[in-house]
Amino acid sequence: MSKQLKTAGIYTLGCKVNQYESQAISEELTRNGFRVISPACVCDAYIINTCTVTAESDRKARQFIRRAIGKSSNAIIIVTGCMAQSAPRAVAEIEGVDAIIGNTQKLLCAKVANTLVSEGQKRTSPLMLVESMENADFEKMSITEFERTRAYVKIEDGCESKCTYCIIPSARGKIRSKPMAEVIDEVTELTRNGCREIVLTGIETASYGKERKDEDLVKLLEQVDMIDGIGRVRLGSLDPSFIKPDVVKRLAGVKCLAPHFHLSLQSGSSRILALMKRKYNAEQAMRAIELLREHIPSVKLTTDIIVGFPDESEEDFEQTAEFLKKAKFLSAHIFPYSKRQDTPAASMPSQISKEEKSRRVHALTQVQEQIRMEILREELETQPIKQVLFEAWRDGFATGHTADFLEVSAPTVRPLHAVTASVRVTSYNANGLLGEII
Repeated sequence: MSKQLKTAGIYTLGCKVNQYESQAISEELTRNGFRVISPACVCDAYIINTCTVTAESDRKARQFIRRAIGKSSNAIIIVTGCMAQSAPRAVAEIEGVDAIIGNTQKLLCAKVANTLVSEGQKRTSPLMLVESMENADFEKMSITEFERTRAYVKIEDGCESKCTYCIIPSARGKIRSKPMAEVIDEVTELTRNGCREIVLTGIETASYGKERKDEDLVKLLEQVDMIDGIGRVRLGSLDPSFIKPDVVKRLAGVKCLAPHFHLSLQSGSSRILALMKRKYNAEQAMRAIELLREHIPSVKLTTDIIVGFPDESEEDFEQTAEFLKKAKFLSAHIFPYSKRQDTPAASMPSQISKEEKSRRVHALTQVQEQIRMEILREELETQPIKQVLFEAWRDGFATGHTADFLEVSAPTVRPLHAVTASVRVTSYNANGLLGEII
């Protein structure tokens, strides 16, 4: 088979870190003679980059693995990512999987795909390349390409928090960071290649440089701010405990940093946060929000919320609802607590029923939707002119985001890929703002 004819498709599930790593795998596949195409097509090899943060994540991973297997009886199937790392034997039981590669050496996916496709036949049992995360190093990888206008850059891996509900520390290992000079080189190259928005992300982004004495996240941002031609820079999820007065003052001075932060809140009840073993209580989290708004007046905030954590009372739930109303998040990812094997929360008493968790998700989602609509109405009434970086074009509408992460759509007869334009907002709906390009 000619090298030019080898094709590969990548299914990516989960977080921004996975999206970055899939892009790095894609570029490595190209270097190995593959043409990377949509996984919806029939390919010679499929790579499924999995997530395992919830039971639903595992279900989706199995679904995508079987979907890839169903595309072609001869295709090579490689499974990597957090589910591959934490449950390799369960993955191996899926008939048709050819290789399982853990989180320590994801770029091996390309080499393994090349070898197995060249051999021309499926394996009778999967190749198992899963190492312990105990002493894992930061896997050396970088990207030069990106989709649309935005690129994710992984600056940190691993988590050493002991949240009682979370399986990710065992799937990702200890905190380890990409050297600052390498981050600067990668972001510089992406900027030269026309990328107008960089998202610096990690499993625990705020822990960047923790294992070193002379590097930290704010110092990295200050260096990125000096890159010639740098566009917008955003950050991955931040723990509210990271938001302290001295940190916020320095963040406010980083010109390229977009005034939008995603705070990984999880609950608005101090009692539940303590059961989760988070690093803050509800009062400290609210103070972090107030600090951001004090020093960065235009800031918008988004968050994650878990409902139905073991022993969450109706009072705890109502405290979370009241927290959302006071915090005024632009959006919130609200999802039910999910048992994860070998985590302390899985064996806690007073587990909440599936039906009650669903009710609470629905109720809190309604609260958040009302908050979002109020924010959009206020934006229309007080600041109708927006600077929008356009990212996509479909059915005669260009869609993009403002620096503070408001989604804006406007009619146009041509795509406006990577173009920043002024838009006069005229209306809004649940998705965002609608307007006309000035």
